[in-house]
Order: sequence, then structure tokens, then C-alpha cells
Amino acid sequence: MLSYRHSFHAGNHADVLKHTVESLILTALMEKDKPFLYLDTHAGAGRYQLSSAHAERTGEYLEGIARIWQQPDAPALLKPYLNAVRNLNPGGTLRYYPGSPLIARYLLREEDKLQLTELHPSDYPLLRNEFSKDARARVERGDGYQQLKAKLPPPARRGLILIDPPYEMKSDYQEVVKGIQEGYKRFATGIYALWYPVVMRQQIKHMLRDLEATGIRNILQIELAVRPDSDQRGMTASGMIVINPPWKLKAQMEELLPWLHKTLVPAGTGHYSVTQVVPE
Repeated sequence: MLSYRHSFHAGNHADVLKHTVESLILTALMEKDKPFLYLDTHAGAGRYQLSSAHAERTGEYLEGIARIWQQPDAPALLKPYLNAVRNLNPGGTLRYYPGSPLIARYLLREEDKLQLTELHPSDYPLLRNEFSKDARARVERGDGYQQLKAKLPPPARRGLILIDPPYEMKSDYQEVVKGIQEGYKRFATGIYALWYPVVMRQQIKHMLRDLEATGIRNILQIELAVRPDSDQRGMTASGMIVINPPWKLKAQMEELLPWLHKTLVPAGTGHYSVTQVVPE
């Protein structure tokens, strides 16, 4: 199990991977004129102050976004993501980190829509206030998995569904598969992006096996590890499972991951991988 209140971990290596993938998918969706829906099942607070007591306690952002956001040799593919971070820090000092909803808000067009859900009693009011003046966004407090039933398919029949639960319970690894199944029944052409932590490798193997058993096709797995798998407490790696990925995403991540790993993990420990788990 993992206790993942996001304010403790904002801007860490897992966020860098997740938000890189998110930004590439959103950029691909915007290559067509037709509008689309961004649905975030576990949206969090929206923005995170890196000088807060939570962020300072772990300092994880220092080994994440702080290592890459001003690198002169950053690959061009990172530009949408890094520009979203810079937009929140106009003075050149890294004070805030944008969660997934703010990455989307920065990138999306006027005609696109955001559907954001958060259950935590402290994070929901912050998220609601963050988006109170954004006519594109609808913010609700509730169970994010229920939104996969209630809000799909979107009218435009195009969209990205980001699923990023806290994994505080072992059952979360099964719930995400059930949630994806429910969403896929209603919206089989949508792009589903599931973030996962690697705390115990066996849990990820079981989750992937359950996903494969659903019969869903075109599943891509992207993973970045900062140290080898371990039986000790703590997250060693994280990954994204993407269903119906944009056709360029696999090659884009194969290009980006060597640079990200080298820059985020100077010691060279861990690994990175891009794997087509289930073909189209």
C-alpha cells in the first residue's frame, strides 16, 4: 500500500513522467479541430506550493521537476509540459507545481472541456476555487470511478481520461481495472491514461494481468524507475498505462526516456521502458 496525499509528493519523478505523458496526449488530441473532453477522476488540489510544510518535509520535487525545468538541453517534446510549469512560476523561481488539471487548463483550447472530480475534503475546495472562473471546467466532489459511468461518452466522442488514484488501499489496484472496464464499455475510442506506483512489483503484474483479461486492445506501458525494485517500504518507480495511445506516443517516449532518466537519476540506478502490452 501507499499513502499518496499529493501535496507531499508534488513535482517528484512520478509527476514528471505522468505530466509528460499527459501533455503529449493532449497535444496530439489538439492536432484535430474537433473539441474533446479531459476527464480527471482524482484531480487533487490543482496547484501545490513547494514551500509548504508537506512539500518541504519530503523535498521530492528537488529530485524531480527542479532537475529539469530550466535545463537548456531539454528535448523539444517536453516544451508543452515545461511551459505549463513556467507559466505558474513567471519569476523564474520554482514556487508552485501544477497538478494534472492545471497542465490541462494551460494546454486546452477554449472549445475543449474539463471534468474534474476530487473526494478529499481539504483538496476539493482548493480545486473548486482554482477553476471557479474557468467556463470550460466542471468541478465535482465525489467518487472518481463513478464519473467513468456518469460522464462517458462525451458529446464530442473524443477525450482523455486520466486516472490517478492514491493507492492507499490494496483494492485500488482492482478498482482501477473495473473503472476502466466501465468507461471502455461506454467510450471504447477514448484515450485512458492510468498512473501507477511501483511499491510491490507483484501488484503491478497482477493489475496488468487483470487488464489483459478484459479483452481491451492497444495497451501501452511506460515506466521510469529511480532505483531497482525492492521489498523495502517506498516507491521505486512509477508508470503510465495508456489505452488507445496516440500513434506517435510510443516513439515519443522512447526518445524522451533516456534523457529524463539521465537527468532525473544522475546515479544511473533504476530503469526505463516502453512496452506494447497488448497490440491493437
